[in-house]
Formats: sequence, structure tokens, C-alpha cells
Amino acid sequence: MSGDQRLRKLRDRIDALDGQIQELISERARCAQETAKSKSRARADNYYSPEREAQVLRRVVERNKGPLPDEEMARLFREMMSACLALESPMTIAFLGPEGTFTQEAALKHFGGSVETLALGAIGEVFREVESGNAHFGVVPVENSTEGVVNHTLDMFMTSSLKICGEVALQVHHHLMGLGQDCSNAKQVVSHQQSLAQCREWLDTNLAGIERVSVNSNAEAARVASQDPNCVAIAGDSAARIYKLNILASRVEDKPDNTTRFLIIGKHETSPSGVDKTSLLLSGQNKPGVLHALLHPLAQHNINMTRIESRPSGQTVWDYVFFVDIDGHVHDETVQKALTELNEVADFVKCLGSYPKAVL
Repeated sequence: MSGDQRLRKLRDRIDALDGQIQELISERARCAQETAKSKSRARADNYYSPEREAQVLRRVVERNKGPLPDEEMARLFREMMSACLALESPMTIAFLGPEGTFTQEAALKHFGGSVETLALGAIGEVFREVESGNAHFGVVPVENSTEGVVNHTLDMFMTSSLKICGEVALQVHHHLMGLGQDCSNAKQVVSHQQSLAQCREWLDTNLAGIERVSVNSNAEAARVASQDPNCVAIAGDSAARIYKLNILASRVEDKPDNTTRFLIIGKHETSPSGVDKTSLLLSGQNKPGVLHALLHPLAQHNINMTRIESRPSGQTVWDYVFFVDIDGHVHDETVQKALTELNEVADFVKCLGSYPKAVL
């Protein structure tokens, strides 16, 4: 068989497979429509089940034998699920804007591209839009592997009634960008304070004499740089595309595995998915051993704590609350027993949500 014949045969096979895939996608979409009708619920946030999507994506990863990597295969299925859901009831997802932020990337990674996104100027605004019903869910950053927690997000949970419904882990790559072809005319480098901190060593080495200016978001930094030839920005590649900037240096973050974790917030509790995480807000009397007393029930029931942070309560001076993440779902028997004991020793216990762990 000649090379041309082999190529033609492979292309015929691809065309046949494309036809089969398209038929199966259409059949899946029809099943999704029937499923939505059987639920007999009108709200889009009730058609969407975070635990169900997590289970589907885990099975996708388990079945995957290549050559596509797990993350790419999961992305394809997530987009298919997003499109099927949008047939019945499109969702509006609020995120920390403007357009082109990493938070928007996280929203699209989690919900797929068939949702409507709503860019907002502050984390508090994201919470308020979801609370008011103007958005079905919100996406907010909570911690970075290099720079730690986003305090404003944690503080919002002290008074908000919203629940954490999911999480997204996004590997963050920062790029230096501007209107010119190099940094020779740069007098300022602009970015979010977290991004400036995540690129501190690179900036010290390569742009030591340039003023660093903090703005509300990386996308805002790109917008500023798009209007000033003497300004360069640190932002993601999507911001460079939106604001038509040249990428002058790629991946300028100090740590190549730099990852930011985002939370999905909504009004409703999430059912168990089988691989879950629970976030708690705890407080106790300001006295020696209070933290040990709060964590003892978790240890007694062999519950793994994955994160703990303290924040001022805002009630009295030197009074603190603790944000704790644990493995398991609030409906798990061992977690319920631990929470029962925890309520006996704590002044305040609030479950911020039980939700599926990020699949990828």
C-alpha cells in the first residue's frame, strides 16, 4: 500500500469515527434533556449537580488509556456536559473580573464554555450576586501554592449564607506583556499584588530598576498596559489576547508548579460524590489549648485535616476563628460523629460546605 493510499484510508476511518461520535453526542444530549424533564425543576442551579459531574469525570480519567492526557480528555467531556446542560437551562456564573482573569479561566475550566460569565470587580460582589440570584454560582480564589490564602474570600464566609459547592485547581502561568517588542521603554510593571509576589525573584533579576504597581487584577493590569507604551503587565495569555499585547517573556513565575485554588459558591448543599472535602469555620474561647480541643475530635475519628487558617473574628480584639478543610462529606458517619463532639467543645461551628475534590 502506497503512502497516499494509507493516508486516504486513515482519513476515511477518521471521517467514519467523526460520524459515530457526533451521533453519540446527539444521543447523549437527548438523554440529558429527558433527565432534565424528569427532574421537573425550573432552576438552572438545580439541573446542575456538582457531585454527578465529578463522578462522570473521575470515570473518564479512570477509563482513559491515551494517547490524549487525562486533563485533555476530561476537558472534552466537560465541554460536552456543559453544552448538554445549556440546552435546557443555561447558567450564569459570576467571577472576579474583569474579562481575562485567572478566575475566569477557572470558571470555564469547571463549568465549560456553554455558560454565561459575569465579570465583577470585587470578591464581595461575587458573593452578593449569587446571594441575590442574579448568578447561579460564583467562582472566587481562595489560596495560592506560593503566596498562601486570599483573606478576603475567607472573611466573606463569616457572614455569608452561601455554600462551597466545588473547587478548581488551576496551574497559573504568568507572562510579561506590553505594546512594544521588548522592555527597553518600560518604566512600570503592573499586576495584582499576588502575581507580583509570585514573580518577585524574576523581577528582581530582570527588571530590578522598574517600579512595581499593584492593581485589582491581572486583567486590569493588561488593560492599563494596553494604553501606555511605558507600562508592562504581568498576566495570563488570555489577557494578552483580549488586550492585544505582545508577550515579552513567558512563564515568569518563580515556581513552575505555581497553582491557585478556586472555590465554587452557591445556595444549595452538594450531595456526596464519593471523594469529597468539607470546609469548616470554628471558634473557641481564647485560652490555652483551644486549638487542640477543637482538632481533637477530628483526630479521634481518624479524619484527615488538609488545611487550617486563622483569621481575626472581627468581633473583639485578638479573637480568632479557624478555617479548616477535612477529607470526607458532612453526611459521612465518621464526619457526623466528629462534628457532634466538636459542637460540644467549640463556641461556634459552621459547615461552609461539603463538595467534590477537584478531579484534575
